[in-house]
Amino acid sequence: MLRLQRTDATDKDFIALVSLLDAELTVRDGDDHDFYHQFNAIDGYNYCMVGYQDEQAAGCGAIKPFDQSTVEIKRMYTHQSFRGRGIAIAILAALEAWAKELNYSYCILETGINQPEAIALYQKCGYERIPNFGQYANIENSFCFRKKLIS
Repeated sequence: MLRLQRTDATDKDFIALVSLLDAELTVRDGDDHDFYHQFNAIDGYNYCMVGYQDEQAAGCGAIKPFDQSTVEIKRMYTHQSFRGRGIAIAILAALEAWAKELNYSYCILETGINQPEAIALYQKCGYERIPNFGQYANIENSFCFRKKLIS
């Protein structure tokens, strides 16, 4: 059974999962990893989620305020041994619900061309591709998405 736990960036399970995410992205992104990594420090993240499958940390994600109406989805990851079970969808839905509780209207996110599973997940969950924002504006390997949160 999947159990979702709200936490923050000091949570040991969240930190461990993010470490696995970074290791995977180092391989997937290759030479581009250092550019992306600079934007993914978790210090100060107050809205993090860890998903537990049979009490094992199976996946994570976070939301970070972007502006007054928007949060950015960050650090989404599902441990390889738990993929294909809907954990990422559940975590994403829980993060969206949390964002709505905090009175945000939109979620945005960035993922990369080397993460086709992530792109498919976000499209399946109703995210629409938008022009690249912020530091990703002129980065061809970045794909940015947005979703309006329905009240």
